[in-house]
Amino acid sequence: MTAPRGDGLGIEPGSDGTRSDGTGRLKVAVLQATGLVNSPQQNLHGLAGHAQEAHQQGADLLVTPELFTAGYAPSLVHSTDGAPQRKRLAEIASSLGMALVASTVEHHEGRRYISASFFDRDGTELTRYRKQHLFGPAENQAFDAGQEPPAVVPFGGINVALGICFDIEFPEFARAAAVAGAELLCIPTAVPLRSGDPSREEDGAGGDGDGGVADPFDTRLIPSMVVPTRALENQLFIAYANHSGPNFAGLSTIADPFGRRLAAAADDSQLIQAEVELVTLREARRSTDYLAHLSIGTPAARPHAAAHSSKGPQ
Repeated sequence: MTAPRGDGLGIEPGSDGTRSDGTGRLKVAVLQATGLVNSPQQNLHGLAGHAQEAHQQGADLLVTPELFTAGYAPSLVHSTDGAPQRKRLAEIASSLGMALVASTVEHHEGRRYISASFFDRDGTELTRYRKQHLFGPAENQAFDAGQEPPAVVPFGGINVALGICFDIEFPEFARAAAVAGAELLCIPTAVPLRSGDPSREEDGAGGDGDGGVADPFDTRLIPSMVVPTRALENQLFIAYANHSGPNFAGLSTIADPFGRRLAAAADDSQLIQAEVELVTLREARRSTDYLAHLSIGTPAARPHAAAHSSKGPQ
């Protein structure tokens, strides 16, 4: 199989905004666990076990953390391309008949990216996205930033797009995906635990290398407050998969278009699940259709708003 090239390339939705055939209802699982650095075989073995558990619980799609298979340590894992890991991830998806979102290191034409792949039930890699917003010196020194937005791909009657970690902390990123037609954003992430404790500011935990300097920003606010807000203001679902504690913030979540956390993890290793249904999205847009009322921002917003004003909530 020749995988689609990265940087947001994939199967694009129809220009009329219509959805693929499907139920418009998915059971989405999110894995919260920490991958061991430079131990891809062990991490893949663990991921396969978690995927089997999610499948047994009826999940249609499993979302996993950022660089889980390699282990999150940019300076230590960036030199090894994740192609063999992606091959095994495709095998896991096809063996279970369950879709899978996973993040790997990608080497392409002399550049190195943090990527996320969306594997269909048969193992086909529907799309691969390269992280646009790199976090801190550790990532910026080890990787190149992606230059293209994520593709929107249909799956089970729902339009899905990918993002990675720091991307979702930018309102413009989520808004652009929503305007492009995304109804579910899948976000592998590696948010470190920062709660004013300088001992946790370490490169291996996703910190910025300023060890010994307490950071007043509590990163637990990202999954507990920022992610539900992005879902609310863009009226879509977000499945957000973080690494577990103690070095990471945990609190992985699945948020709905009303800004509710349908499922939320604590800080330990967990598998959470929730139903993603288009009927909920339509209800949210019928209640307060933020996208239909866009009058400023990207030019792409205006056709979207016009379509909604003429056809009603989609």
